[in-house]
Amino acid sequence: MKAIILTAGEGTRMRPLTVTKPKTMLQVGGKPILQYNVESLRNAGVSDITMVVGYHEEVIKNHFKDGSLLGVKINYVTQEQRLGTAHAIGSTRDTIKGKFIVLNGDIIVDPVLIEDLIQKYNSKSAKSLLVLTEVDDPSSFGVVELNGDKIINIVEKPAPGEAPSNLINAGIYLFDEDIFKAIDLTIISKRGEYEITDSLQIQMDNNEKVLGIKSKNNWIDIGRPWELLDVNEHFLKDMETDIHGEIEEGVTIHGPVFIGKNTIVRSGTYIMGPAHIGENCDIGPNTFIRKYTSIGNNVSVGNAVEIKNSIIMDNTNVNHLTYIGDSIIGSKCNIAAGTNIANLRFDDGNIKIRVKGNKIDSGRRKMGVVFGDGVKTGINSSFNPGVKVGVNSRIGAGAIVSKDLESNKVLIPKQEHNIIDNNK
Repeated sequence: MKAIILTAGEGTRMRPLTVTKPKTMLQVGGKPILQYNVESLRNAGVSDITMVVGYHEEVIKNHFKDGSLLGVKINYVTQEQRLGTAHAIGSTRDTIKGKFIVLNGDIIVDPVLIEDLIQKYNSKSAKSLLVLTEVDDPSSFGVVELNGDKIINIVEKPAPGEAPSNLINAGIYLFDEDIFKAIDLTIISKRGEYEITDSLQIQMDNNEKVLGIKSKNNWIDIGRPWELLDVNEHFLKDMETDIHGEIEEGVTIHGPVFIGKNTIVRSGTYIMGPAHIGENCDIGPNTFIRKYTSIGNNVSVGNAVEIKNSIIMDNTNVNHLTYIGDSIIGSKCNIAAGTNIANLRFDDGNIKIRVKGNKIDSGRRKMGVVFGDGVKTGINSSFNPGVKVGVNSRIGAGAIVSKDLESNKVLIPKQEHNIIDNNK
């Protein structure tokens, strides 16, 4: 059994986090999203993996290389033009023989689900097999119509109330080589893509057996920035304490924590687990790390900093007297002394975040900011809930930021000074 992971896309809904890397390489729980899928395949006994790459493919290749450090073999196929899932799968035909699993790289999968998929495929002798899951509102997904376990129709993003069921295509498949014949017959869709669901419809129209497997095992779809915090919490909540760094006298730790090699946690620091701190970090003194915080590698967190339920990516500095709550901070950022990030509206309403030009309700009562890579804040700057700051942008000292800032911008606050004579 081989596997294909589709990871060529950009992830525009995740901007600005995806300006410098694919969505699948964003970190949750101390690892890139994509690594969870590689490990799930390996743990289910699938170790021969082809990754379909494209956007910022060098980031993926530099991290995974040939896969040997994770106990798998990884090959890469570049999708030069990203023209949909069928096009991506079709680009692998020269590397695939026999049956194979396909996963969307931005979906995190439980290895038990993969084992169930293989077992059912072998027992039913299907041409194609899809993992299905139930949702309350299927209107944003590919919805399947079943007769027993046989799929007879797939409706893409039906209008509310018109879905044939509440079972959706979870983006996890098992095929044999005949899928490539159906892909060759697939025409481009109204969205300008070659859809794998259209290829499956061709198989169904030819009375080939396309089955669905309903699964209640964990799979997690990650599409928008705040969902990274949900997934981060999911992976940290069951962790166990594993300390490889140095803990100075006077540090207090409650709950499970991971602390990586060559990391030092300085006196007076209070860590409330579950929390993850990577390698080569310098934490404290007198710092408060609260539940569900994930700190990457080579991160410096200074004196009297408080971080709550946030993701801090690699090579970032968080300087003294700073508060970060419910936020996602990119790589190579410098958060200046006294930076304050608000995470709660005055009216206690849900935080709205702009995604692809539209304000979207995050469903979260508490949500701070989303910073792209290379953001630098000035001392005593403040940020309102839901603000996004683009890659390599700079915020002047004392600024109060209430609106999104695009990449490569500098925000300098205007101040008026009244100078009076002090000799009176």
